[in-house]
Amino acid sequence: MIKIGYIITKLELGGAQKVALYVAENIDKTDTGVYENFLITGTGGILDNDAAQTLKIYQLRNLVREISFVKDLKALYHIWLVLRREKPAIVHTHSSKAGILGRIAAKLAGVKIVVHTVHGYGFNETQKWYVKRFYIWVEKFCSMLSNKLIAVAQEDIKKGLKYKIAKESKFTLIRAGIDTEYYKTFTPDAAIRKTFADNDKTKIISTIGPFKPQKNLSDFIKAASIVVKKIDDVKFIVAGDGEQRAMLEKQIAELKLQNKVILLGWRSDIADILCASDMFVMTSLWEGLPRTILEAMCCSKPVIANAVDGVKEIISEGVTGFKVEPYDCEYTAEKIIYLLENPDVAKKMGAAAKNSIGKEYDINYMVTQHDELYRKLTGNAHI
Repeated sequence: MIKIGYIITKLELGGAQKVALYVAENIDKTDTGVYENFLITGTGGILDNDAAQTLKIYQLRNLVREISFVKDLKALYHIWLVLRREKPAIVHTHSSKAGILGRIAAKLAGVKIVVHTVHGYGFNETQKWYVKRFYIWVEKFCSMLSNKLIAVAQEDIKKGLKYKIAKESKFTLIRAGIDTEYYKTFTPDAAIRKTFADNDKTKIISTIGPFKPQKNLSDFIKAASIVVKKIDDVKFIVAGDGEQRAMLEKQIAELKLQNKVILLGWRSDIADILCASDMFVMTSLWEGLPRTILEAMCCSKPVIANAVDGVKEIISEGVTGFKVEPYDCEYTAEKIIYLLENPDVAKKMGAAAKNSIGKEYDINYMVTQHDELYRKLTGNAHI
């Protein structure tokens, strides 16, 4: 029996959360009876109740995304307590804060095998130099506490090597998978599109993600303001919610886009939303491997996205979509207009996008790769 403790900061509707939960919930299905799992997370996540139905879960109110010396120390202590009680063979951390506190606590608790999945690093090009340097040092320190670093994108390995986070031998590539078959064969509810569109000719541009600085949704709205000046019958929809809602609502009002940009809140019908869209746009400033782009591509949608991290690997320029330099709202708008004015090109790109997503991006193959890694690390290849 291999006991694994998964640790993630908060169970919001994000890629890291979905990857962690899917692996934790399905790893034992690769060979029933081999694994025993539990999860440590913060409180207030939209997926808390779902996780509690399938996993043994410890919720720590002091495990929060924001930096707080007092709360972080308390969270570290409580994670240590749980690990001392559970005595897992492996601790597997996801997300930046949980990755730091979880790996330190694991070593203090005497856990022999520590794995961390890099869903993008805690440092990025938007930070002040001294902040970035501090986070690089933290990543280096925590990598020394890790037996293996899983990267969801090759770009994260390249960045890790560039900043000397760890040696290449410590990294392994396991893509953040999606249910490729589900999205490729999905039959949409035609009524969904009618809730967004004014008529059958209305074009719909979508994006998905939590309302936080990383997602840079302000640029999505700025691009919308440029597009609507040239194309009238178009709607921009955003599935998600979060801390920046008030700011985004203010921006929409100032640009007089109340009838053009719709903030949908959290949605569970993502496949319907993607199928109702004419294209998918992402203006994130950093990412690991954005699963929403993979989902959109499987739904035959061309993608326009900022050329950051794993995005660079999954979009083929001019074939499956377009890559944009961060903050270049004008170019994002230009490509949206181009695809709206050339629907045949958009359709061709969408078909190419769907065909480009193969086995390496499948969520069940991702679980198999985790199973193989866990067995190798514990020396239990023949369990």
